[in-house]
Amino acid sequence: MKKFAPFFVILAASLWAVDGIVLRPSLFSLPVTLVVFVESTIVALILTPFIFKYFGEIKILTKKDWLAFAGVALFGGAIGTMAITKALFYVDFVNLSIVILIQKLQPVFAISLAAMFLKEKLPREFFLWATLAIAGAYFMTFGFNVPNISSGDKTFLAAMFALLAAFSFGFSTVLSKRALRDVSFELATYLRFAITSVIMLLIILISGTIQNINDITTGQASIFLLIAFTTGGPAIFLYYFGLKRISASVASICELAFPLTAVVLEFILRHHILGPVQWIGAFVLLFSILRVTNIRAYKNNNTLAN
Repeated sequence: MKKFAPFFVILAASLWAVDGIVLRPSLFSLPVTLVVFVESTIVALILTPFIFKYFGEIKILTKKDWLAFAGVALFGGAIGTMAITKALFYVDFVNLSIVILIQKLQPVFAISLAAMFLKEKLPREFFLWATLAIAGAYFMTFGFNVPNISSGDKTFLAAMFALLAAFSFGFSTVLSKRALRDVSFELATYLRFAITSVIMLLIILISGTIQNINDITTGQASIFLLIAFTTGGPAIFLYYFGLKRISASVASICELAFPLTAVVLEFILRHHILGPVQWIGAFVLLFSILRVTNIRAYKNNNTLAN
């Protein structure tokens, strides 16, 4: 199963692209804090009846384990998700180039943080294919052009939120790897959403956006449920299943499947056609991801910082 573990991360990243391109636009009228709270809480409530048999694992968790899960919920579940959602809202889900940029920067943060906190050691081959993957993702999105972040305040703010999301998700990947050390991926998925929902409840109470819960339409409620059963809970479930068996560094490169899937969806749904340079970048990205999945560094992924 370890051999196929990277593909579970790739599948999860692809589902996140479906979330951002297809589902999340319907929630545009709601406050970002409320969106993240509702989606996290729904998943936590759905998982609660099925997770009791794993509660015995909670007894063995140390303070450092709980800190890791709290960090995952704070950076990945709360800050990262709010930042990427806000970035998408600022560009009205049309100009995705700035937002997709996070998937080029996230591996930089994740690999650096993994080396610092998890003491991950990777072969030189990894850095070759990781660099090519990031370069391919860049050219796939921008071609030979430089990202334009000066076309308006909203675009600049979208870039800033995208940068915050890049760091938050990168840090969350590293913390998730640490959090998965002593528990099953099933319990880890539940704790991620449960703790996130508590954090977000505090945020919407303090910010006052809880009063906007009455603004959720029937259609939006259906979207929340669809996210919970597809790109929300199941995606994190698949992600943790794969992450438990590979290094955080390898996982961060596999997550570059997000921009690849996003570009395909953009073509199918909005008929945005890639140029020749972008197609070359897409093929380089895909090939590099496949090469990364064959790196056997994940066999040594038990060397973790305490």
